[in-house]
Amino acid sequence: MGVKFKDIVTPQPTKFEDLEGKIVALDAANIIYQFLSSIRQADGTPLMDHQRRITSHFSGILYRTSSLIERKIKPVYVFDGPSSHLKRETQAKRREVKDVSEKKWKVALGEGNIEEARKYAVRSSRMSSDIIEGSKKLLDLMGMPHIQAKGEGEAQASYMVEKGDAWCVGSQDYDCVLFGATRMVKNLTITGGKANLELIELKRVLDDLDMTREQLIDVAILVGTDFNQGVKGIGAKTGIKLIKEHKDLIKVLKYLKVEMEVDPSLVRDIFLNYDVSSDYELKWKNPDKEGLIDFLCGEHDFSEDRILSALDKLNKMDNTQSNLEKWF
Repeated sequence: MGVKFKDIVTPQPTKFEDLEGKIVALDAANIIYQFLSSIRQADGTPLMDHQRRITSHFSGILYRTSSLIERKIKPVYVFDGPSSHLKRETQAKRREVKDVSEKKWKVALGEGNIEEARKYAVRSSRMSSDIIEGSKKLLDLMGMPHIQAKGEGEAQASYMVEKGDAWCVGSQDYDCVLFGATRMVKNLTITGGKANLELIELKRVLDDLDMTREQLIDVAILVGTDFNQGVKGIGAKTGIKLIKEHKDLIKVLKYLKVEMEVDPSLVRDIFLNYDVSSDYELKWKNPDKEGLIDFLCGEHDFSEDRILSALDKLNKMDNTQSNLEKWF
């Protein structure tokens, strides 16, 4: 979900052509959740194999990733590690929303209301350990690199961009900006229809708002993040006004006569001093044709013709390591 910054951040339109030859660090949880939500039948039922195992994410990873490769973009998936204990309340609320949505989905199905059914089905999407491990196996068979973060995948991906090992983070969440990603691109893996790519550059965001990254993090804490509830009634625009007037979060809370349920310094620390892995290798390999067919067709009922079509795109991968200097 991430912090709600839509009202204060103005993305710049960009094109797939602008990303040619560049490495994109994909926030795996964010991207795979998109696939689980959007790749469904008309009534909201996810794609499944003969054993009723969900395969929507396999479809998204195979076809959208191969499309990126065909466009000469090099994706690397970054998976979440253990979450901070501060995220437990957010996760509990999300589970509750999913439970309620799943019940409403079944009711709508029973009433034959297909439109309502799909709406609630999308909100009921869940990420399981089987889905994560299956996704990693598929990426291995496709020859795509993936990285296991020590904590938040967004933080690891942002670190890779800040370090220069990737050009941007591919995600829908503005949290990447708080984690210090110099660039992020939204809508890279949107399924169905034409994706309208949006580029968000950290420097431009901070210049437009006339703020430091630390101040922007304070605004996020006021509004509410995945790690704290925020102050009731305060949106991003009001948060900016308060931080600019009072200079820092502690003074704002004193002015508002509000105490937060979480020590703000702990949330700040998550965004500014996150733990990352620097021991990773970005290497793209040739896809394992027989392995892919066996896994997707033999185990999960995919059409071999569609697998071969995706393989044609994957085989266009330039496996030579890019010279990052040519990007700038």
